[in-house]
Amino acid sequence: MNGSQAPRPMPPDPLPRRVPGSSRLVPGKRPEAPPPWPSNGPAVTPGVHPAEAHAAGPDVRPAEGPAAEPDILVRRAREDPAARPDDPVTGPVVPEPGTQLERQAAGSVVPQPATEVTPSWPRVLGTTVRLWTVRRRTWWRAIGAIVVVLVVFAAGGLTVALLRNNGSPSAASGGSAPSGTPGLAQVQAAAAFRQQAAAWVTAQVSHSAVVSCDPAMCAALQARGFPAGDLMTLGSAASDPLGSAVIVATTAVRSEFGSRLTSVYAPTVMASFGSGSARVDVRIYAAGGAAAYLAALRADQAVRQRLGAVLLRNSRVSEAPAARAQLAAGQVDTRLLTIIATLSAGGPVSVAAFGDAGPGASPGVPLRSVELASPPGAKAGYLRSVLALLNAQQAPYLPNSATIARLADGRQVVRIEFAAPSPLGLLSG
Repeated sequence: MNGSQAPRPMPPDPLPRRVPGSSRLVPGKRPEAPPPWPSNGPAVTPGVHPAEAHAAGPDVRPAEGPAAEPDILVRRAREDPAARPDDPVTGPVVPEPGTQLERQAAGSVVPQPATEVTPSWPRVLGTTVRLWTVRRRTWWRAIGAIVVVLVVFAAGGLTVALLRNNGSPSAASGGSAPSGTPGLAQVQAAAAFRQQAAAWVTAQVSHSAVVSCDPAMCAALQARGFPAGDLMTLGSAASDPLGSAVIVATTAVRSEFGSRLTSVYAPTVMASFGSGSARVDVRIYAAGGAAAYLAALRADQAVRQRLGAVLLRNSRVSEAPAARAQLAAGQVDTRLLTIIATLSAGGPVSVAAFGDAGPGASPGVPLRSVELASPPGAKAGYLRSVLALLNAQQAPYLPNSATIARLADGRQVVRIEFAAPSPLGLLSG
């Protein structure tokens, strides 16, 4: 190269070497040898127990070089107990610049299983029973309700059976009471009597009159079409029939009021259905007491008897034999007597029959219906003119019903019917 000598390459810098016991490396400088062992104590030779070294004498010195590294670790561990290699290192490790650290592969961390606590058998049984009870609490309540209903029905049936057996002729004579079918027949008969009474009251009693009854009877009346607002249920909020016009006396009502039913509240029967303990009576309520009502009934019958006698003497009024006897006895309702007298003022009147007395009615209860036939020589529209006159009336002379009907003998009649109960003292003045 132009005859010139190439420059000599520079030798590389010596590699840094790690000084045992030190984490600092100095580039290009050979690490210094550790200081000699202090002279104030016995020297320790590597591999020699300190006691043997002391017995060997003061000439024993620690070896220099790499073999002395364990002695340095031992000495530093004695000087600084916190730096012993056996103790765990905590906290972050911050290496100094240029420090080479040797990494060791960390072993896999195996999670330790948690210690399982086995509950005792009493506790397991208690928890099982508690959960079973909570899940089946609803079923137990339903079963309990069904049992209560069955017990109530059984007690009610037993009570009815005992009451009927005590009142039956076989029980009074000491014989054995019938069971099974007879008891069922009595219950069915009582229900039939209740329905008959409900039908009669609905058809005959004024729907503006207040009727007192037990819960079962009131339900039957309402089912038949009687206004619920005119029904007074006895045995609940109402302890007496005050304010009513009619009392439907069933077994329950008779048991509730006893003898006061006839001696105080309702001495007169308009209609009766059935017999025995299942009998149902339709009674007239006595507003001023039984004695005052019976006196007013006798006075009203006397007035009706006088008016009937007047009609019997009227040449325009013709009556059937039975009707003549009823007029003479004062058995005809005052409202009917007034209608017949009004019609006779306009022409002839033919009375075919009086009726509508309820079954089993007490003596003196007025007859509230009449059948008027076309008199001889009457015009073709006579019956319809009578209907027009009746429908033009006002209470208390407005009939409960007025229709044209045909009798068994073929005659046409106007059937007039007034509602129960009959008012007393209507013409007494």
